[in-house]
Amino acid sequence: MAAAAPPRESLPPLHWTIVLVLVVAKVSAHIPGLFRYGYFRDELYFLDLAHHLDWGYVDCAPLVAIYGKIALLLGGSLPALRILPLLAGAALIALTAMITRELGGGPFAQALSGLCALVAPIYLAIDGLMTMNAFEPLFWMGCAWLLARIVRTGDSRLWIWFGVVAGLGLQNKHSTVLFGAAVLTGLLVSPQRAELTRRWIWLGAGVALLIFLPNLVWQAVHGFPTLEDLANVRELGKNVALSPIGFIAQQILVMHPVVFPVWLLGLASLLGGPLRRFRVLGWTYLALLVVMITLKAKVYYLVPIYPMLLAAGGVTVEDWFERWALTRGRRWPRAAILASIAVAGAVLAPMFMPVLPPARFLEYQETLGFAPAKTEVAHIGPLPQYFGDQFGWPELVQEVAEIYWSLSTEERERTGIFASNYGEAGAINHFGPALGLPTPICAHQNHWLWGPPDFKGDLVIWLQWSRESLEPICGSVEQVGEHHHPWGMAEENRPIFLCRDPITSAAEAWPELKHWN
Repeated sequence: MAAAAPPRESLPPLHWTIVLVLVVAKVSAHIPGLFRYGYFRDELYFLDLAHHLDWGYVDCAPLVAIYGKIALLLGGSLPALRILPLLAGAALIALTAMITRELGGGPFAQALSGLCALVAPIYLAIDGLMTMNAFEPLFWMGCAWLLARIVRTGDSRLWIWFGVVAGLGLQNKHSTVLFGAAVLTGLLVSPQRAELTRRWIWLGAGVALLIFLPNLVWQAVHGFPTLEDLANVRELGKNVALSPIGFIAQQILVMHPVVFPVWLLGLASLLGGPLRRFRVLGWTYLALLVVMITLKAKVYYLVPIYPMLLAAGGVTVEDWFERWALTRGRRWPRAAILASIAVAGAVLAPMFMPVLPPARFLEYQETLGFAPAKTEVAHIGPLPQYFGDQFGWPELVQEVAEIYWSLSTEERERTGIFASNYGEAGAINHFGPALGLPTPICAHQNHWLWGPPDFKGDLVIWLQWSRESLEPICGSVEQVGEHHHPWGMAEENRPIFLCRDPITSAAEAWPELKHWN
């Protein structure tokens, strides 16, 4: 006999006025960033992907190219590119309020959880850049909202919609696999394990697999390049590896210390407090935390999961206020909490949003005595990488163009441009046509799959490599320029060489040039 569904219960209304105020605040905060600094390294790469729509790529799932294509249809400008993650961030605030309501939260709980999602530094950072990271929380928390509804209503048919959202999440970023495994773990150790005996959850899993299947087929056809890429990253020790305590400490920092009590309280409430019937959500978080620590993941890989903990924390705090005689019915304690979080969020916001000129940013950073942690070992520059990688690209392309046009007409016809990474290639592809530059040669990430290039010339303007690396493969090497941008990343501030008479053609050397990391 099938288990009886829980009795229907009334929920507080979703307070759209609160949601609207928070969304307007979110949009207003990000508007300056639509026009400041410049294209981020990865944004330039994703625009290249948008010109080569496919069911998969070496280092990412296919949806990010769709986002890039939409931006190109809007003109491809910086505001056109960044309006998409901004809208995703605004939608996440609304979704956080929806999860809060699903857990039984009223107006204050919705305001508190939504405000915490608004001020979290990591969301301010990722929602300002057009990457898949801005969209990932929407897919994860869409699944969390549906899971909460399944727990509350007993309607197992919602697993079909869970599968739809999870499948789209997989097409956005492959780490959704880890989220799905964490949900399965949460089900196994909670009363909701009974869902595993019903057909709906398996139908939902089938839907997710069906949506994900085109990318899976692409991976198989190309020899699973993403797995090879990830293996190379591990072997090279590219990412900063943190201890378990260090990883958790960084979670507190990137979500903002003032927000920490809210999500910690939410986790405790889900695991053994008033919201323990939703404990599957709490166990999902713990399972994913253990996985991320074990895999030495980057700090921000876990952040898509926090809105559901913020929702639970908001509900618990609201419940406390209703129960305590000293605060029951009084508005000022609630207002004081919201105001404190808003002020604390505003203090840290300039550290993660491009609202200050670089020099002023460094002054502000010194005043606060706080610097964001690196996520990759090689990130070296005066600014954090998420800012530093927005500087120098137009200047680099302009310098390459000056070198290219300084050659004779006959030489230009035989000259190619070698870009050592997808940022350089993306910059030349984006800014180069207006300066008359040819399509660059690049063997980094998906550019390698698009090669080898149809280049048979004997002169190459070579970026980033050293003279010592070029001399064995060139007849002669001449330094013809040197790129340096004071706010850019150190890896791009390098000499520019002209390689004459390469000993092999690009097509012949292509297998050795392959660079996946």
